[in-house]
Amino acid sequence: MNKNSRVLRKKCFQKKIPEYRKNPVVFAREVLQFEPDEWQKTALMDLAENPKVAIKSGQGVGKTSLEAVALLWFLCCFPFPRIVATAPTKQQLHDVLWSEISKWMNKSPLLSTILKWTKTYIYMVGNEKRWFAVARTATKPENMQGFHEDHMLFIVDEASGVADPIMEAILGTLSGKNNKLLMCGNPTRTSGTFFDAFHADRAMYKYHTVSSADSQRTNKENIESLIRKYGINSNVVLVRVFGEFPEQEDDIFIPLSLIENSIMTEYQPRDQPTIIHIGCDVARFGDDKTVIGYKIDEKAEFYKKRQGQDTMKTADDIILLGEMLVHKYGLRPETDSPIPVKVDDGGVGGGVVDRLKQIKRSDPDRFWWLEIYPVLFGQRIKHKYYHDSTTYMMAVVKKLLQPFDEDTGEQKPVELILPNDDDLVAQLSGRKYFLTEVSKIKVESKEAMKKRGLPSPDEADCVLLLCLPVKPPKRKGVRKNG
Repeated sequence: MNKNSRVLRKKCFQKKIPEYRKNPVVFAREVLQFEPDEWQKTALMDLAENPKVAIKSGQGVGKTSLEAVALLWFLCCFPFPRIVATAPTKQQLHDVLWSEISKWMNKSPLLSTILKWTKTYIYMVGNEKRWFAVARTATKPENMQGFHEDHMLFIVDEASGVADPIMEAILGTLSGKNNKLLMCGNPTRTSGTFFDAFHADRAMYKYHTVSSADSQRTNKENIESLIRKYGINSNVVLVRVFGEFPEQEDDIFIPLSLIENSIMTEYQPRDQPTIIHIGCDVARFGDDKTVIGYKIDEKAEFYKKRQGQDTMKTADDIILLGEMLVHKYGLRPETDSPIPVKVDDGGVGGGVVDRLKQIKRSDPDRFWWLEIYPVLFGQRIKHKYYHDSTTYMMAVVKKLLQPFDEDTGEQKPVELILPNDDDLVAQLSGRKYFLTEVSKIKVESKEAMKKRGLPSPDEADCVLLLCLPVKPPKRKGVRKNG
C-alpha cells in the first residue's frame, strides 16, 4: 500500500468513527472484514450501549473472536482509551485471546498501519503511553488496579475461573463515564461475580447464553456423542454444550468446579521433575477403553486410549511410554528411583501385570525403571472414612484438586492439573457417593454407573491410578520418585 492510499484510508476511517462508536458491528465488517454471528452482533451492540455485558457459552461458539473484535473496536474508536484483557492463565490469555487479536488486526489494511502489537501490549502508533491495551493475567488483585481513564474497557476471558478478589478490584476501577466490562466464559462455578451477573446482579448487566448446539461453528457430531454418553442433563453437557451453570447435586463426590479449575491451572514444567508416575486402566468389556496415562509432578496426561486391545500390546505400550520418559528426563539407576507403574489388576488387567513382570525379569538392567504396582478397584480397605480402594483414590484426587488445605482451611495451590478431556470431566464430575451402614463413604461402582446409563469411567480410573500414593522400594543414594 502506498503512502497516498494509507492517508486516504485513515481519513475515511476518521470520518466514520462517530458511526463506529455507536455500531461495532459495522466496524467489524468494514475495518476487520469480520462477519459476526447473530449472537455476536447482539452482544457487540449491547456493549456499545451498556456498561456491563456478560456472556456464558458452550465451547467453540466464537467468544474469543468476539472479545478480539470488542478490544480492537474500543481501542480504535475512543480517544486515549485503556483496555485491560485478562484470563486465569497465561496460556488462555496470550496463546488464545492475544493471538486472536493479532490475527484480526493483521487482516485489516488499516489497523496493521496505525496499531503496534507486542506480546503483552497493543498501542496506537505515536501514543504508546496513553492509548493502549494490555494483557494481564488474573493472578492477583493489584494487576487490575491503577487504571483510570474516561474511556476504559476490561475484558475478562474464562470469567468463571477468575477469583472474587480480582473481580472486586476490576469492579472498583470502573468509575469513568465510558468504563465498560465484558465477561465471557464457560459457566463452571455456581458462585462469584460471573455467576451473580446472571442471578443476583442481573439487573446491572446485559447477559447472554450461547449454546454450542446452536452455533454454526461447532462440530454437531461431537456434541451428539457427548449427549448420548452422559445425558442431556449431565453437568458436562450443561456447561460445555449448552452454556448453562452446573446443577449442584448433593451426592456428587467431586464438584465440576474443582475439575474445571484444575484444567485451567497454569503448569510450570521443571527441567528435572520430582515425580513421574504411569497408570493404566485396562478394559474389561467390549465398550470399555484401555487408557494409559502418566503424571509429571502435578500435571497428568493421557498417552493412549484403545478399544479391543490385547494385554500384550497394552504392556508393550506401557514399556514404550516408560522408556520415552526415561530418555526425556535422563533418568539413571544410579541417581533415580524407578517409575511406579500402577495397573488395574482386576479381570484381564492381571494379564498386563503378568506381562510387565515377565518383561522386567527378561532384562532387569534395561528395565530398572519399571516398578509394577497391581491395584484392585473396589477392594474393601481398613480406613476410618472410606469403604474401599476406589473411594480412597477418589478422595486423594479430590484433595489434590481443592484450592485449600483441609486441616488448616488456608489456601494452597492446585496439586493436580488435569487434561482438558470431555470424557474425563464427565466421569469425575458424575460419580456419586453414599454412606454405608457404618457411616463410611463409598463411591458408586462402575456397574452402578452403567445402570444409570453412563459409560465406564476409564479415563477417570486412569487418573485415580496416577494419583494413588505408593511407597517405592528403598534404595541407597538415589532420588525419590513418589
